Amino acid sequence: MSGMSAPNDAATWVGELDRLGPLRDLRVDPAFHAARLLVTVGGTPQGQVTVPLRGGRATIAELRSALITLGSPERVAPAPVASDPVTVVIATRNRPESLARCLRAVLASDHPALSVVVVDNDPPDELTRDAVAAAGSPRVRYVREPRRGASVGRNRGLAEARTEIVAFTDDDTEVDPAWASRIAGAFAADPELACVSGPVLAARLGSPEERAADVALAWNKGFTPRRFTLAEPPADSPIFPFAPGLFGIGANLAVRAGAARAVGGFDEAMGPGTPTHGGEDCEFLVRMILAGHVLGYAPGAYLWHHHRPDQAALRKQMEGYAVGLGSFLAKVALSPQGRSVALRRLPAAVARLRHISDREAGAGVAMPADADQTRNRGLLNGPRAYLRSRRAVRRAGGAVPPLIGPARAGTTAPHRILATGGHPAVTPARPHGTGGYPAVAPARPQGSGGQPAAAPGRPQDTGGYRPVPARTGGPYGAGPAGRG
Repeated sequence: MSGMSAPNDAATWVGELDRLGPLRDLRVDPAFHAARLLVTVGGTPQGQVTVPLRGGRATIAELRSALITLGSPERVAPAPVASDPVTVVIATRNRPESLARCLRAVLASDHPALSVVVVDNDPPDELTRDAVAAAGSPRVRYVREPRRGASVGRNRGLAEARTEIVAFTDDDTEVDPAWASRIAGAFAADPELACVSGPVLAARLGSPEERAADVALAWNKGFTPRRFTLAEPPADSPIFPFAPGLFGIGANLAVRAGAARAVGGFDEAMGPGTPTHGGEDCEFLVRMILAGHVLGYAPGAYLWHHHRPDQAALRKQMEGYAVGLGSFLAKVALSPQGRSVALRRLPAAVARLRHISDREAGAGVAMPADADQTRNRGLLNGPRAYLRSRRAVRRAGGAVPPLIGPARAGTTAPHRILATGGHPAVTPARPHGTGGYPAVAPARPQGSGGQPAAAPGRPQDTGGYRPVPARTGGPYGAGPAGRG
């Protein structure tokens, strides 16, 4: 957020601005009263600023004032990129139009060795298959999975993948063209990484519900590279490693396939499509940490998420996440080793829940008036939902991996770490470069002014600013009730 004041909860245009290109006045639809800009340097994110608009316009001087808050662009090191093969897994059910939009973005990738697996969970019809066929790409493979659930779909995609790097995204996202290349670059730059996440940015902020969801969910974890291990507990997380959302979310997640399979993949009793509604990504990432793996956060590997645009959908989403969190906490409580450590973090966990409550309370007028009650009800329902779901999955022969499994070779046994409540004192050596990752490949080709060349069909009608999502096939600025 810039230091300039923008109207509170205003219809907001979303776009990108590369600092290596020429700076011009920003002109968008007058229905927008603010603009949120992802500021990049040669395509690498530096941060976001929000500027007020008058009649849909911000001047060069106003934009410069906002950019000053981010510091010098010269301090931004290019995000590492690599061409190692990547499989993108998209688990979906009954949302063919959203899937088609997601596929267009993924297929616009600059990555030279990309394949896609679309897992159709318990389909009621052939519309998802038709959407895959309409994409017209030999790089996309359709897989029908008879069981329902996002975790089931991700596990099926993980089993189908034939590459070491497997990236997961959801059908309501649009990835940046460099997303896959930068995921591969993060893994190549740090061979110890077993998992990588990146920013999940709001694609639209036109409706009050979209703006409320953006604040309440807080999915963007910033633009600083991070690295998480049991050996290096972060100072900013007193409940580490049981920190929901700290490591990223399933909409923007990539793994080394062998490591993910070794811990048992995703818990199929959790996540969308099950009675728990969510929590599967948090549980998987915590389990990876407890297994001794290294997790990373790569700001360059960003994507855009389409938040729920109406009140009913927002309410359902928020309640679902509360049930998912309750389910995750139930799984921790069911693990004797996990429970013993989590109890010592109980005061910090209570403080964290208060922080979430305060954040949701300040999310805007569209937040349901009974958000606190909805969250508390979801947290209380979560344990029962998880137990019911776990029984059903086990009867069906699905995957319900334990929170803490056998120690993998070359790591400290998780039960030894948890019994003491501490962390190993020895940190594995790793090469360091600017921003935490050494450059491993030349920066991707840039277009005019250092900005990536526009994808075909992307209209450039906003004075040089890139509207997002970039591949919607029309100007991103049709008004707050529509494409904002």
